[in-house]
Amino acid sequence: MEDINTLLEGLTLEKTTNTPRHTITSPAHLLPREKKHNPLHILKTTKDTQGRPTFIAGPMVRYSKLPFRELVRNFGVDIAYTPMILAREFVRNEVARASDFTSNEKDRSVIVQVGCNNIEDLLKFVEMIHPYVDGIGINCGCPIKEQVREGIGAALMSESDLVASMVKAVKDKYGDLVCLETKIRIHKDINETIEFVKKVEASGVDFITVHGRTKNTRSSQPCDFDAIKIIKDTVSIPVVANGDCFSLEDAHRIAEYTGVDGVMSARGVLTNPALFAGYSKTPWSAIELFWDLATSYGLPFRITQHHLSEMLDKVLPRKYLKEMNETTCLIDLIDWFDSNFILKRRGDENFATSVEPTWKTQRSNTAHI
Repeated sequence: MEDINTLLEGLTLEKTTNTPRHTITSPAHLLPREKKHNPLHILKTTKDTQGRPTFIAGPMVRYSKLPFRELVRNFGVDIAYTPMILAREFVRNEVARASDFTSNEKDRSVIVQVGCNNIEDLLKFVEMIHPYVDGIGINCGCPIKEQVREGIGAALMSESDLVASMVKAVKDKYGDLVCLETKIRIHKDINETIEFVKKVEASGVDFITVHGRTKNTRSSQPCDFDAIKIIKDTVSIPVVANGDCFSLEDAHRIAEYTGVDGVMSARGVLTNPALFAGYSKTPWSAIELFWDLATSYGLPFRITQHHLSEMLDKVLPRKYLKEMNETTCLIDLIDWFDSNFILKRRGDENFATSVEPTWKTQRSNTAHI
């Protein structure tokens, strides 16, 4: 695994008058991106070659990090997003670069999502990051109040001209070298959304992801798939549907109804990383794989614990989930698993092959949900 400081060892910063200029020389060990991993290529060919929509794991703050992205690719995900990265912090702060982005040769196809509200920061960010990802997504959909107050995320849904100019600036400079996406929400008046997507399409964006809720719509309210269908019918570029995908059946139903090219799940894959592989709940194989990846890559304890809590929500009885969530460090968490289950490690016979957990004898009799 390589952090961004290692990946950017060829980055030099030169000053020409008062304007910083970033020049990237790809490190010798960096493999070139392949066309088969290009998100636009995947979106355009998956339906023709496999008869299904593209399956996408969406961006999640703190939780769509490298180990989780690798996990979901074992269960049918075609494209995975990083958490949103703030362009200004990434460009200016070495600590932010080290903590926000990690990748490796297995991390494909990957789209980095960026939070940004101006052309200058976006172009600097794209120049630094584009050799190390397969696509870049501009976040116009995050409804978190802190982000909206900063003028990023869903705040950009009221700034169609700004978003269009940001898209145009990137495409004018990089063309097909950078696959660029915008992830949006809908407006209360669908005509505003239609106007928005027409502008960004005309500016050269490669595809659009539509979350079928407004920035004020609660996740408990149904996703508006009619609005997504209208957007798909409005533009000629690929469209991805986001919202209320919690099973493989949901993915196919959403794609059939809206006509979209891809279906994105975030909350769904967080709870069940194997949903696109057709599992109704997290299989035990995913738990063993996740443990292997989390400990190999060094995922922080609280993030590891939260992932396991989400994944096991429909698998374990509540009292055991409570016990697990009361552990206070990684060692205690590992000990808890080993005291309750047969938890296989990589190299063990039948590692990551079981669907159901194998309980230790002393607790198996009470393990009922």
